[in-house]
Amino acid sequence: MHLAPYRTVLRIPGIRLLMLVGLIARIPATATSVALTLSVVLDRHRGYGAAGLVSAAFTVGLGVGAPLLGRVIDRRGPRPVLVVTGVAALAFWISAPLLPFAALVPAAIAGGLLQVPVTSLVRQSLAARVPEEQRRQAYSLDSMAVEVSFMVGPALAVLLITQLGDGVSTLRAMGVALAAAACVMIAYNPPIIARSGASADEAPIRPNWLAPGFLLVLGVAMAACLVLAGTDVSIVATLRAHGQTEWAGITIISWCAASMVGGFVHGAIPRPLTMLTLMTLLGACTIPVGVAHDWRLLSLALIPAGLACAPTIAATIDAVSRAVPDTARGEAIGRHAAALTLGNAIGAPLAGAVIDHSSPAFGFAAVGVVGAALALIAMGANTLHRNRQPAYRTA
Repeated sequence: MHLAPYRTVLRIPGIRLLMLVGLIARIPATATSVALTLSVVLDRHRGYGAAGLVSAAFTVGLGVGAPLLGRVIDRRGPRPVLVVTGVAALAFWISAPLLPFAALVPAAIAGGLLQVPVTSLVRQSLAARVPEEQRRQAYSLDSMAVEVSFMVGPALAVLLITQLGDGVSTLRAMGVALAAAACVMIAYNPPIIARSGASADEAPIRPNWLAPGFLLVLGVAMAACLVLAGTDVSIVATLRAHGQTEWAGITIISWCAASMVGGFVHGAIPRPLTMLTLMTLLGACTIPVGVAHDWRLLSLALIPAGLACAPTIAATIDAVSRAVPDTARGEAIGRHAAALTLGNAIGAPLAGAVIDHSSPAFGFAAVGVVGAALALIAMGANTLHRNRQPAYRTA
């Protein structure tokens, strides 16, 4: 492994500050789903089905909004989008506890639609700042930062709601935090166009990049998040079945830690595994995890799959950044975010349905098989298109 490429990336002017700003600004966004779910269950005294409906509505909004916001960012720059989404986040999260349940569902769609696009902006700015030959290391660092955010955000939301017993204040604090994140990003104003790149006023010709090779990358991103979301559900179900629910947080943190190690190695080695190979490993290593029946064994069993998590996501983002012109990168990264959201929306219910009709062990197996199968299908599709679409690389 070589650490010099990481040092080179971090020496690029503005990168360290961008990483720090992105890490802090992401934390409230990672807690949104957990906060909504617990608020519906604990404050409104409704079942998990109702909570899932609200969470699904928010997810639908995220999936639709990400590419639309990305397109506006490409044309108008980040600041107008951050102003609108910051105000919208503050309005939704402050008013959500006051809304009747029937109104909360459509409001959640609007809240997701206008979610502050912190992650997309950070990734777009990395592509603008970092030379193409160093983006693998940049996106590896970004993936590790995402893991840290997911370690902190959901756990913080659970702590505030369950320990303080005040979901209303927690949701409103979420709105203030998201609005503050938008303000921080407005002040920072991350560059989205490379200095030597095209002008933001130049409209990209979408058919030049919205092609089968690009859709292939989106398919892999969706498959990766499908596996991750299904694994998350299966971890909780496995521990609950064995009376060890209290260890779920430690188990998930160990899984995230393995992902961080994998992301670090992915950026440090000179010849990393390809995106499709990583996706295949992620799915295949998830299949046998369910044989573990103790939180300690489960934490160990998750390590091989965890090592492939961050590298797979980083590889898809790297491929997206290379596949499109500067003037279309916001929309492209937005479409990537929508693909991740779609995978999350499919993976959790898929694992849950399998678990309900069999056992938690089959939840891991189901999403692992689907993820590996999609990767193998993508390999076949890539073989068919690589000669006609050489610009879409999957390394």
